Amino acid sequence: MSELNKPRGLDHLVLPVLSLEAARLRLTDLGFTVALDARHPFGTENACVFFGDDTYLEPLAIASREECEAAAKAGNMFVARDQAFRFRNGPEGLSAIVVKTEDGEADHRRFVAEGFSGGPMLHFERVFKMADGSEVMGGFKLAFAVDLRSPDFFLFACERVNPLPADRGALARHENGALGLSTVVLGEDNPSDFQYLLEEVFEQRAVEAHSFGLSLQSANVAVEVLTPAGLSGYFGLDTENCGRGLKGRLIVVKVADIGVTERLLAAKGIAFSRRGARLIVPHEAGQGVPFAFEEVS
Repeated sequence: MSELNKPRGLDHLVLPVLSLEAARLRLTDLGFTVALDARHPFGTENACVFFGDDTYLEPLAIASREECEAAAKAGNMFVARDQAFRFRNGPEGLSAIVVKTEDGEADHRRFVAEGFSGGPMLHFERVFKMADGSEVMGGFKLAFAVDLRSPDFFLFACERVNPLPADRGALARHENGALGLSTVVLGEDNPSDFQYLLEEVFEQRAVEAHSFGLSLQSANVAVEVLTPAGLSGYFGLDTENCGRGLKGRLIVVKVADIGVTERLLAAKGIAFSRRGARLIVPHEAGQGVPFAFEEVS
């Protein structure tokens, strides 16, 4: 546990997509503001959705297959895991949870000591273009955590070496009223098999077990690991051929006014359903996984 005796906060989610063009179209239709395309120095590219709570979504596409393959062969685990995910699951999904850290190297040592290391650290920089056209250089250190029983999902700690601006202005304002991330939903037949991995990465030992899985509260976002019955009962998700191992299943976004969100989705012709107080939007190309919207009190 950290010095302040608090769990880690979620930084962002990695959403493999077939193309950034499709992701931009779909996410814009859903009422999100999407940042400009950005290229990684190892062959992948993203077009992020930033929130006012300092979390974000990272739709991730392949810009250069040759560069990605070379990076994976050289030991870049971010690219290697992305390639493995796409090979096993196709081009769309939710492949990783990323937690905040102020010391990526210390996290790497901790993951190694606990038997959860996902390979060597990754340190890279990239240019980030602000909404006003200005550019800042962002630097990142990534420490990876995996469980070999779960080939389709991983986690990593992200240290922002050259922090990007916390206030991203217009990029964090969304037509659908989105304020940030509420819950990340994973699926697994026996959620408790992966409890220790999640506890270690989030530095959170207070895990609630229930009949449909388990819940962990990070510093800012809840993580739910649900059985097929839980996925179906809570969110109406199709759970056929789930298989074993953690899999990213759904993202819950918190909004200021669910009525505003519902009217926007209807006006855009977006298919959705009501489930309790939430609006569930099924997966379409460019989205990664289904989304749910819920109003914060």
